[in-house]
Amino acid sequence: MPLPRRPRLRPSLGALLAAACLTGAVAGPADAGSGTADRDQDRALRKQLEELVRSPGGPPGVIAVLRREGASRVVRAGVADLDSGRPIETDDHTRIASTAKAFSGAVALKLVDRRALSLDDTIGRRLPSLPRQWASVTLRQLLNHTSGLPDYSKSPEFIEVLTADPHHHFDSRRLLDYVAGDPLLFRPGSRYNYSNSDNIAVALMAEAATGMRYEQLLRGLVYHPLGLRDTSLPQGYEMPEPYMHGYDVTPPNPPEDVSEALSASGVWASGGIISTPADLTRFIRGYASGALISKATLREQRRWIEGASEPAGPGRNTAGAAIFRYSTRCGVVLGHTGNFPGYTQLIAATPDGRRSLTFSLTTQVNESTKPELLKELRTVEENFVCALLKN
Repeated sequence: MPLPRRPRLRPSLGALLAAACLTGAVAGPADAGSGTADRDQDRALRKQLEELVRSPGGPPGVIAVLRREGASRVVRAGVADLDSGRPIETDDHTRIASTAKAFSGAVALKLVDRRALSLDDTIGRRLPSLPRQWASVTLRQLLNHTSGLPDYSKSPEFIEVLTADPHHHFDSRRLLDYVAGDPLLFRPGSRYNYSNSDNIAVALMAEAATGMRYEQLLRGLVYHPLGLRDTSLPQGYEMPEPYMHGYDVTPPNPPEDVSEALSASGVWASGGIISTPADLTRFIRGYASGALISKATLREQRRWIEGASEPAGPGRNTAGAAIFRYSTRCGVVLGHTGNFPGYTQLIAATPDGRRSLTFSLTTQVNESTKPELLKELRTVEENFVCALLKN
């Protein structure tokens, strides 16, 4: 999502970043019964995070949570806040960006299980007020990004409003109005194209099918069943305390805190959720394993097609219904990635949910803005996946 440029403040941040690179790395608790091999592995993983923090345009802070069965290992580098210098904790809030699309997928698939929705339901049936040319698009196509819907976040009018007032309060349920006059990009189901519009439509279909607000559906169908205590979908721009500060890191300029630069109302179901590494760990273990849905619906979710998350995750990416399959040199994990000004996320777990990885950075990394750093990040993520899957 575009970020309006703002005046840069606090020129001392560059020096603080350099200090953070040298002193901010801390290893968290290791698995119960772990020995010298695990400690050596943690040191190697921590070194890779330190190198990410030192990279040009790298994050001021990064935290990874590896959970195997009932025990966790936390590896981190840098800091949560360049002003205070405190390390990132697992209960720090963060903008989860497009990993929020997995949450809208969880809501939709749960409603499919309850027969309130069908994967073959169409926009024309559930949302007849949307453009007639979109009418044949199905819920399945929205979830696996083969809908052809134009991306509202790329609309010149949307960008103009956001640039004029980054804190502008959008009517989240009218975001698709920005592209209502645009035709489909291609015949629905004929190709893959990642679009933020897809998950806005998913949430609207869920509301239409139940008569309940999407935020209420999240609480009842996802947060409560999975025990998520610090996850929410706000409308404003403020972050709840404590939080990891997100930064625009564009050398040679000093890092600029953009944690509260944008209103979440402009991304809503496509990326507006705020959560913590601890809650994201609980979510992805339940979501990837199919704990919320039946085996029949899980099989439908795992119908893989060619397509990558944004940004691309580790290894070879293929797309399912609001979930991605990351095939690495060490094995397969399922999950989602996301990026937002100030933040980059990866959540992944084994198909049985017994092992998981939550990976949070405090700067935005994607193919268009930082391709070399993304390449480095994907390598590090794959190495962490290998550490997770190691027997």
